[in-house]
Amino acid sequence: MARLRKAVAACCVLAAAGAAHAADFSYQQTTQITGGSMLQMMKMASAFSSQARKAGEPITTSVYLSGNRKATVSQDSIEIIDLDKEAVTHVDLLKHTYYTMTFAEMRARIEAARAKAEMQAAKQQKQQPQQTPGNPNVQASFDVKVRNTGAHKTVSGLDTKESILTMMMVATDKQTQQSGALGITNDMWMVEKIPGYDEVADFDRRYAEKLAVVMGVGGEDFSRMMIANPGAGEAMGKMAIEMQKLHGVPVTQIMRMGSTPDGKPIPAASEAPLPPPAPAPSGGDLAKQALVNSLPFGFGHKKKDQDQTANQNQSASGSQTATSAILMETQITSSNFSSAPVDPSHLAVPPGMKEISAPESAVN
Repeated sequence: MARLRKAVAACCVLAAAGAAHAADFSYQQTTQITGGSMLQMMKMASAFSSQARKAGEPITTSVYLSGNRKATVSQDSIEIIDLDKEAVTHVDLLKHTYYTMTFAEMRARIEAARAKAEMQAAKQQKQQPQQTPGNPNVQASFDVKVRNTGAHKTVSGLDTKESILTMMMVATDKQTQQSGALGITNDMWMVEKIPGYDEVADFDRRYAEKLAVVMGVGGEDFSRMMIANPGAGEAMGKMAIEMQKLHGVPVTQIMRMGSTPDGKPIPAASEAPLPPPAPAPSGGDLAKQALVNSLPFGFGHKKKDQDQTANQNQSASGSQTATSAILMETQITSSNFSSAPVDPSHLAVPPGMKEISAPESAVN
């Protein structure tokens, strides 16, 4: 969840226009998992786990910008980016620890991860040439598109317009021409301008340039997916160009992650709404169902038939998304935009935190 919150919080900031004067700005984002197979699994687990019950709850993150520093603050962690020092500091509020990595260290780790992925792919292809992603009969391609639909909607009293961003990694069997795809679709409702928000967009643009990577385009998972595939560099360049079609500030975003068997993009939330999620079962309900399913001589079949009918009805209501497997649908809403001076304490490591070395997995 923390990785996802951090990734989607920065989504689409590269689309904003050019340089701005350094100033203060702040806003809040609320992120909540609203659908997909992962949510259903968490609902099942919630009968036994208090942590799982919290997983579907909304999470609020505050973003503070002052000059060349930006802090993203959640209940559990803080991330502070300092462009002057070219460093990022991560604070774990639960463990009361923090570590700092320079941009150079981050670039080195990203390159090392890419080299390791390429080496593993080559090794697997040599050992099992007919069973690995390196199979020469399988061709991988990347596609990024932005569509400005022209649709309008009032969100929190603001007149917004819709833009849909789709990102796909498509694998095609050159012999059978069958294909499957993994990707992200972000349905964004954007307001033309929010005074002061250009500062945030400009900061993230300069951060991306200093780090020499494409930032804020749909999540760390997609970035890792591209890093792990040789030849993705050209796609990253096209991605940056496509992002220029986005104009304005995203007030509400509904992001979907998943796969499609036909290689087509995952449908946006406005195009194919997901059916309402089923209520979370209680521990008693699960025990009762297990007992019914174990009964011999057809006992419990009536209940099973009812479940099948319910599933059929749900399939009918979600027929538009039948060709897509939605792993996760997440809604992000931005609010409380302010150009008031930012308290410097928001951009500093809180007192009492212990400094540690950056863990091996710390790659942005």
